[in-house]
Amino acid sequence: MSDKYCLILGASQGIGLGFVKQLIKEQNYTTIYTVYRNQNTAQELFNLQKEYPHNIVCLQGDITQEKDIVNIVEKIKSTANKLHLVINCVGILHEEEIEPEKSLKHINNDNLLRYFQVNSIPTVLLAKHLLILLKHSEISIFTTISAKVGSIEDNYLGGWYGYRASKSALNMFLKNIAIEYNRVSKKTIVVALHPGTTDTKLSKPFQGNVVPEKLFSVERCTSQLLSIINALNKDDHGKFFSWDGSILPW
Repeated sequence: MSDKYCLILGASQGIGLGFVKQLIKEQNYTTIYTVYRNQNTAQELFNLQKEYPHNIVCLQGDITQEKDIVNIVEKIKSTANKLHLVINCVGILHEEEIEPEKSLKHINNDNLLRYFQVNSIPTVLLAKHLLILLKHSEISIFTTISAKVGSIEDNYLGGWYGYRASKSALNMFLKNIAIEYNRVSKKTIVVALHPGTTDTKLSKPFQGNVVPEKLFSVERCTSQLLSIINALNKDDHGKFFSWDGSILPW
């Protein structure tokens, strides 16, 4: 079997770190490239890398900065000429002074820009620069963790303006990427993934309204999403999947 290469962005905690642990367990990839932003919160990832020094490569970078994405791609290219799986897990719901808006009176220009800077734009920049590694003769998969609340058709409650809109923008980027990749990288499958409410730092302040059976552990979340990823075929290209494998409306 030929070598297989994977890239996980936002790998230092939460769902991203969960993917690294799950992929190591499955042993389907020769090398897992992992991207973290802050070394102070990446100790668990570093410990995992020490345990699997031949399988995990840790790369530092802030993917809201295009120059960092370029640098990450160049480092990967120095040891591999292709990628088979890319999962972008970077995203924010709350951050320091940023909280999801309950009504229009809470709208803040800087906060809205920050949501788009983190949740939307990095994915299209990754698609731009990773194309060279995804375009090859084998099947490759490019995906990002999105959210059901980014579905315009499924929005019945309103609120959470910045988060919803930034995830909707992410979904539009992914749909556009899927259309262009279908022309220029025909063996790449592009999908959006909704993980469900997962017990991470991102969802912590909002878990009170979630029934226990719908609050997933990180391990359950990543296991469910990898089941979807591992079953993808070209007919799934350009779709928005929920954690249970069902198709969500854009």
